[in-house]
Amino acid sequence: MAVASLGVIGAAEPPPPTAAAAGNAPAACAAKPTVVLVHGAWAGTSSWNGVTERLQREGYVVRAFANPLRGLTGDAADLAAFLKTIDGPVVLVGHSYGGSVITNGAANNPAVRQLVYVDAAAPAVGETTAQLSGATSALGAQPATLYDRVPYTGAPSGDAELYLKQPVFLQSFGQDLPKPLATTLWAGQRPATMRAFTTPSKAAAWQTIPSWYVIGTADKIITPESQQAMARRANARILQVPGGSHLTLVSHPTPVTEQILAAAHAVCPPS
Repeated sequence: MAVASLGVIGAAEPPPPTAAAAGNAPAACAAKPTVVLVHGAWAGTSSWNGVTERLQREGYVVRAFANPLRGLTGDAADLAAFLKTIDGPVVLVGHSYGGSVITNGAANNPAVRQLVYVDAAAPAVGETTAQLSGATSALGAQPATLYDRVPYTGAPSGDAELYLKQPVFLQSFGQDLPKPLATTLWAGQRPATMRAFTTPSKAAAWQTIPSWYVIGTADKIITPESQQAMARRANARILQVPGGSHLTLVSHPTPVTEQILAAAHAVCPPS
């Protein structure tokens, strides 16, 4: 099911708090949740640095998962295994394609208490990440103008690693960043395979786990309209970042952190 079938939803105020959105938080808790951050395609664990530093200042244990970016099924399985090594409750955060990974990796894990999507895909069962970019996404251009394709060892027939071309990265991926920083991030991008975007989702953890959303209003990779539709479908609490690109976690780490903290406080209220 493509996002077009979800309907286009314009900017609106967040829905009122519900018991599910609040996570039925107890009056007191033994320990703060661990925040696990999952990066998406063409980024890496360092893309979370600004958010990580802010969360650590608030006393949270933070883990940035190194997303393999080799295929949704395997990436989600690796995340699920990683989550099993963490004691206590978890707030699980995904950026971009990382949203698809947390949607699958959190399934059937009671330790994951909240999901936070940052400029991210939140697929339903059977949907692919590629289907959720939105009708006007920059990724709708001809692949030859978007990517440098690089073979990799053990690739299924026809698959390749996809690197964003520099103009696409600077103009559509991180266009709200200073050009020198965006150029540095382009140089160090982590490629994703084509099948990462074309593998259907096998789970939809947002159906049972309270969810939160951060939407950059100038996102050209996963359009704000598409993200609004996914967020409404998940009954997520929404925070819009005016002018934010697909890299709000880098360009606007403070509001991104505030939304993650709101999710964390739903698990363990501040004393």
